[in-house]
Amino acid sequence: MGQPVTVLEKPSSRAGVVRYEINRSITGMGHERYVKGEEVVGDRPADELARRLFARGGVDALHVNSNVITIDLDGFETDGIAELITELFTYYRPGVPVPTEADFA
Repeated sequence: MGQPVTVLEKPSSRAGVVRYEINRSITGMGHERYVKGEEVVGDRPADELARRLFARGGVDALHVNSNVITIDLDGFETDGIAELITELFTYYRPGVPVPTEADFA
Protein backbone atom coordinates (compact mmCIF):
# COMPACT_ATOMS: atom_id res chain seq x y z
CA MET A 1 0.00 0.00 0.00
CA GLY A 2 1.13 3.56 -0.53
CA GLN A 3 1.22 5.87 -3.47
CA PRO A 4 3.13 4.46 -6.45
CA VAL A 5 5.45 7.04 -7.94
CA THR A 6 6.13 7.10 -11.67
CA VAL A 7 9.73 8.06 -12.44
CA LEU A 8 11.16 9.22 -15.77
CA GLU A 9 14.95 9.46 -16.02
CA LYS A 10 16.15 12.15 -18.39
CA PRO A 11 19.73 12.94 -19.35
CA SER A 12 21.21 16.37 -18.89
CA SER A 13 23.44 18.31 -21.24
CA ARG A 14 26.07 18.32 -18.44
CA ALA A 15 28.09 15.15 -17.90
CA GLY A 16 27.48 13.61 -14.51
CA VAL A 17 24.08 15.26 -14.04
CA VAL A 18 20.79 13.38 -14.41
CA ARG A 19 17.22 14.61 -14.00
CA TYR A 20 14.20 12.67 -12.78
CA GLU A 21 10.61 13.76 -13.33
CA ILE A 22 7.99 12.16 -11.11
CA ASN A 23 4.19 12.25 -10.86
CA ARG A 24 4.23 13.71 -7.33
CA SER A 25 5.25 17.10 -6.06
CA ILE A 26 7.52 16.49 -3.09
CA THR A 27 8.40 20.11 -2.27
CA GLY A 28 5.20 21.92 -3.22
CA MET A 29 6.15 25.09 -5.07
CA GLY A 30 9.45 25.44 -3.22
CA HIS A 31 12.82 23.91 -3.88
CA GLU A 32 15.52 22.28 -1.77
CA ARG A 33 19.23 21.70 -2.35
CA TYR A 34 21.29 19.08 -0.55
CA VAL A 35 25.06 18.59 -0.66
CA LYS A 36 27.07 15.51 0.32
CA GLY A 37 28.66 15.92 3.74
CA GLU A 38 26.02 18.33 5.05
CA GLU A 39 23.50 17.05 7.58
CA VAL A 40 20.00 16.53 6.19
CA VAL A 41 17.50 17.71 8.80
CA GLY A 42 13.73 17.50 8.66
CA ASP A 43 11.13 14.84 7.95
CA ARG A 44 9.70 16.08 4.67
CA PRO A 45 9.72 13.76 1.63
CA ALA A 46 12.58 15.70 -0.01
CA ASP A 47 14.66 15.33 3.18
CA GLU A 48 14.05 11.58 3.31
CA LEU A 49 14.88 11.22 -0.39
CA ALA A 50 18.17 13.08 0.14
CA ARG A 51 19.10 10.79 3.05
CA ARG A 52 18.33 7.68 0.97
CA LEU A 53 20.29 8.91 -2.04
CA PHE A 54 23.36 9.88 0.01
CA ALA A 55 23.20 6.51 1.81
CA ARG A 56 23.18 4.81 -1.61
CA GLY A 57 26.42 6.58 -2.49
CA GLY A 58 27.63 8.10 -5.72
CA VAL A 59 25.69 11.34 -5.23
CA ASP A 60 27.48 14.68 -4.72
CA ALA A 61 24.40 16.90 -4.56
CA LEU A 62 20.74 17.03 -5.44
CA HIS A 63 18.18 19.72 -6.09
CA VAL A 64 14.46 19.08 -5.75
CA ASN A 65 11.92 21.48 -7.23
CA SER A 66 8.33 20.27 -6.99
CA ASN A 67 8.38 17.07 -9.06
CA VAL A 68 11.83 17.43 -10.67
CA ILE A 69 14.91 15.94 -9.01
CA THR A 70 18.29 16.91 -10.41
CA ILE A 71 21.25 14.86 -9.19
CA ASP A 72 24.97 15.61 -9.49
CA LEU A 73 26.60 12.19 -9.60
CA ASP A 74 30.03 11.19 -8.35
CA GLY A 75 30.59 9.21 -11.54
CA PHE A 76 27.94 8.23 -14.05
CA GLU A 77 26.11 5.26 -12.51
CA THR A 78 22.38 5.71 -11.95
CA ASP A 79 21.65 2.10 -10.93
CA GLY A 80 19.00 1.97 -8.21
CA ILE A 81 18.16 5.68 -8.12
CA ALA A 82 14.79 5.38 -9.88
CA GLU A 83 13.82 2.55 -7.51
CA LEU A 84 14.67 4.68 -4.46
CA ILE A 85 12.45 7.45 -5.77
CA THR A 86 9.65 5.01 -6.66
CA GLU A 87 9.66 3.53 -3.15
CA LEU A 88 9.61 6.92 -1.40
CA PHE A 89 5.87 6.77 -0.69
CA THR A 90 5.54 2.99 -0.27
CA TYR A 91 4.92 2.41 3.43
CA TYR A 92 3.77 -1.18 3.64
CA ARG A 93 6.33 -3.70 2.44
CA PRO A 94 6.25 -7.51 2.65
CA GLY A 95 6.52 -8.60 6.26
CA VAL A 96 5.31 -5.27 7.67
CA PRO A 97 1.88 -5.60 9.29
CA VAL A 98 -0.83 -3.27 7.99
CA PRO A 99 -2.36 -1.23 10.85
CA THR A 100 -5.94 -1.93 11.86
CA GLU A 101 -8.55 0.41 13.34
CA ALA A 102 -7.62 -0.84 16.80
CA ASP A 103 -4.06 0.40 16.28
CA PHE A 104 -5.37 3.95 15.88
CA ALA A 105 -7.86 3.88 18.78
